[in-house]
Amino acid sequence: MDSKDQSFALLTSDTSCPGSRDWSCSLLAASLAGAFGSSFLYGYNLSVVNAPTPYIKAFYNESWERRHGHPIDPDTLTLLWSVTVSIFAIGGLVGTLMVKMFGRILGRKNTLLVNNGFAISAALLMACSLRAGIFEMLIVGRFIMGVDGGIALSVLPMYLNEISPKEIRGSLGQVTAIFICVGVFMGQVLGLPELLGKIWFYTNSIFGEAGIPPGNIPYITLSTGGVETLAAVFSGLVIERLGRRPLLIGGFGLMTLFFGILTITLTLQDHAPWVPYLSIVCVLAIIASFCSGPGGIPFILTGELLQQSQRPAAFIIAGTINWLSNFVVGLLFPFIQKSLDTYCFLVFAAVCFAGAVYLYFVLPETKNRTHAEISQAFAKRNKAYPPEEKADSAVADDETGNRKPKPDSSSTLDNYVKNRVV
Repeated sequence: MDSKDQSFALLTSDTSCPGSRDWSCSLLAASLAGAFGSSFLYGYNLSVVNAPTPYIKAFYNESWERRHGHPIDPDTLTLLWSVTVSIFAIGGLVGTLMVKMFGRILGRKNTLLVNNGFAISAALLMACSLRAGIFEMLIVGRFIMGVDGGIALSVLPMYLNEISPKEIRGSLGQVTAIFICVGVFMGQVLGLPELLGKIWFYTNSIFGEAGIPPGNIPYITLSTGGVETLAAVFSGLVIERLGRRPLLIGGFGLMTLFFGILTITLTLQDHAPWVPYLSIVCVLAIIASFCSGPGGIPFILTGELLQQSQRPAAFIIAGTINWLSNFVVGLLFPFIQKSLDTYCFLVFAAVCFAGAVYLYFVLPETKNRTHAEISQAFAKRNKAYPPEEKADSAVADDETGNRKPKPDSSSTLDNYVKNRVV
């Protein structure tokens, strides 16, 4: 039996009884184990780094003084700390660019397994840096952990997309986002003082203005991680009923709304005692809106919109944009905040609004659709030349030339799925 026969045999087996059999124990075990060893670590390392900031800076100062005989210059210390934080994104970019090579040699599952070696190496370097008295080990460890995150956030969504039936592809795909949120939450629990990120930059000052005692602010900030996790779980539960489009466009739209309200409440924060509490609600609403759609659905769509052979390149492009955006926002946001003050979040509101409008006019619904059906929906929505018409015209041309067309195996497989399963 050749590979094409095996593919057809796999498709014809047990296609008449979807539903509960889609959620098999082996499928759940594979997805949960993959997410725990991949996206969970990314979320954890994203949120945990700022908690030990004073201790890390003290370690840098002690190491520098032991080497050079004098304390470190404050500007140099700030630079070293900035490098320690931002090099995680640089490592993520490098890991993203390695995905295609690893995927071609090892495949999806083995790449995820080998990727754990980066995480273990990074953990050992960071854990031993204090005992060795070498702060460079901590920086290199953060870089290698970023490489682990870059590989994980590209390979895991591909793997989940390819092992899941189309009826639950969205719900299973949200496992990536859910475990990122759980990782962020655990990082907050183990290191309560503050969070990294775009919107989290302002939370402590907002909560402080609300009259919350400083000692309780970290625990109130912890609620952001809880909201994040609950929103991601909610999205995973409803995505197969509502679809990708409403959650994604609705998430961007709600973020635009709440960014605008947050700007108003921050500007009027001193005018009434209840206004800071409204700012807190806006922060939580922005996080919930992000995690219910824009935070996780792009991982699913990148796998659904393209054929299997094209996905590694697509995830490299998406991952590169993601990591570069994280790096640029983390680098420029303090300057944006300094120059625009309370109006700084209008920049993010404009980006979210543009994203919602663009997706409304361009993106078709992909829920419960095969790749062939998604391609046809894209062609219809964007008034492009439908793939099937091209195929039909090619067949007609071949018939007029008395030549028998040779069907492409991937398109034949998609057509078979469409006619047999849907």
